[in-house]
Amino acid sequence: MADLVQNLAAFGPIAILLGAAFEGQTAVIAGGVLARQGPISPYVALAAAALGSGILDQVLFVLGRSFRDTGFVQRVARKAAFAKALGLIERYPTGFVLIFRFLYGLRAAGPVAVGVTHVGAVRFAILNAIGALIWAGVFVGVGYAFGPAVMTLLGGVLAHAAPVAIGATVVAVAAGLIIWRWRVWVAARASS
Repeated sequence: MADLVQNLAAFGPIAILLGAAFEGQTAVIAGGVLARQGPISPYVALAAAALGSGILDQVLFVLGRSFRDTGFVQRVARKAAFAKALGLIERYPTGFVLIFRFLYGLRAAGPVAVGVTHVGAVRFAILNAIGALIWAGVFVGVGYAFGPAVMTLLGGVLAHAAPVAIGATVVAVAAGLIIWRWRVWVAARASS
């Protein structure tokens, strides 16, 4: 158990950072649950989540800004979310950069869309950092606040995980043997 806690303390922030960048809210909420359980600090979870989200969104902004006419940006631009993002950016550029992470379907298209608009790089970087901190704070906070309930639920599920896994394995092996045996029988009949 001590090894698990040490590994969570060592690699938890990296997992939160990568999860925030590529997966989103679920990883950050899990980071809040970890912070509640104690292997990592809530401030470390917050920083990792904000960095992961902020760095990826900054990269997507730069891609949108630097490669407007490339295939990647053109593929993103063909999505309905991109047109929706452009409309919102024109009306509320500051507000959009602060909250696009919270808007369903705009997580990846949002920063690319901002990159092709008139919003400056420095302005985006500052607003992106603030927005990433807000987003990370909300979801780490949710995980931290509901950590005990999540752990109780996981405890109940994991208590039954071994018997369910064994049962599923037995069923899968039995089904595999039946299918294999049936194929052998069909092949034998076909060759006769």
